[in-house]
Amino acid sequence: MIRASVVVFLILLLSGCSKPLPENKQAYVGFWTSPEMRLLIVSDGTVDYERIKNGGTTTINAPLKAFEGDDFIVGIGFFDTRFVVSQTPQLIDGKWVMTVDGVTLTKQE
Repeated sequence: MIRASVVVFLILLLSGCSKPLPENKQAYVGFWTSPEMRLLIVSDGTVDYERIKNGGTTTINAPLKAFEGDDFIVGIGFFDTRFVVSQTPQLIDGKWVMTVDGVTLTKQE
């Protein structure tokens, strides 16, 4: 019984950690892809990320902690990752694109 209570508490704690995207960052919301990266950003602050690089795969599924300028911080507690946005979401030739960590991503409809 105590174990179940602890699990429920941890789930509630983690689910309450995400911060909804601010109104001025709603363009970030969506499913962004490239051949080596996928990034899902949900308006409630959930972020799901996968990148293939140098033969390995990095995945992160965590809440959005904050925006710092155009960059965003994802993680829980002291464990976090900064995503460096060098090109914010822009509509180019009818497609939404942004550049994150040096990778140009296209938003999937």
